[in-house]
Amino acid sequence: MNENLVIIPTYKEKENIEEIIRKVFSLSISFHILIVDDNSPDGTADIVKKLQEEFSNELHLIEREGKLGLGTAYITGFNYALENGYEYIFEMDADFSHNPEDLVSLQKACSEEGNDMAIGSRYITGVNVVNWPMGRVLMSYCASIYVRFITGLPITDATAGFKCYTRRVLETIEPKRIRFIGYAFQIEMKFNAWKHGFKIKEVPIIFTDRTKGQSKMSRGIFKEAVFGVIQLKIRSLFHKYEPYH
Repeated sequence: MNENLVIIPTYKEKENIEEIIRKVFSLSISFHILIVDDNSPDGTADIVKKLQEEFSNELHLIEREGKLGLGTAYITGFNYALENGYEYIFEMDADFSHNPEDLVSLQKACSEEGNDMAIGSRYITGVNVVNWPMGRVLMSYCASIYVRFITGLPITDATAGFKCYTRRVLETIEPKRIRFIGYAFQIEMKFNAWKHGFKIKEVPIIFTDRTKGQSKMSRGIFKEAVFGVIQLKIRSLFHKYEPYH
């Protein structure tokens, strides 16, 4: 049984999906991939099914009935990972904004260095973002400052979506208890891991904006993140986080 599972949510990613899958399978460490597709009308899932003929044991697919949100896609993937015995579970985008080669660094940060969560960080060594407009860079960077100010979360890139979790983190957090479904989901997962006392490391990466397909960012997603952080902080005042032993 492979111990590494990369979860990749997809919606209309036909331009990227085959290339990203083949790249992950070419890495020096062996990974399995789970695609969680939200009924992409462009045939993304059909491409994955065709590739499953070639990678029958390594490539897995869950098809959902519609566009249900990033957070619920990952929670679906987390449940699959826990049910199937994976030890290291990864979040990664399908559009090559996350370099698949960095999966190796994230995995080693947990498996060899003893961390419970590894975060692919755009800001731990400066601002390592390529092809984003300056306005979006500032929005993302300031969002992380805002999260740290409101919650006290000691993470430079609080909204990062490129991560490795050890199994024990997901078992402790219990994904079904996560409330948010957009980008606030990324903040909530880190916040809960930190409050439970898990060891978290930020691994520097270079984030490159997609060159194929369309961005899924929207005003609603950003609004959820802004107000969700305040809700997260308030809820935490009335919740006891048992430290992991």
